Amino acid sequence: MQRFAPGDRVRVDIPDERDLDFELYHGRRGEVVGVFEDDAGNETGDERDEVLYRVRLDDGEQMDFRWRDLRPA
Repeated sequence: MQRFAPGDRVRVDIPDERDLDFELYHGRRGEVVGVFEDDAGNETGDERDEVLYRVRLDDGEQMDFRWRDLRPA
């Protein structure tokens, strides 16, 4: 189940302020440039966790995020 597709503009919205990536990425914007699958859903019991979204942030940095950390820009 994919929430975003390549070309979509997104905003990083990490809900947990204690997350190590919160300070680095929360509030940043970018474009989805890739969608990948793994087996994380088997560990969490949530099939949405099987999808990773590679985002090219507006400054050019690329990072992978799960569905729960992204919102439409």
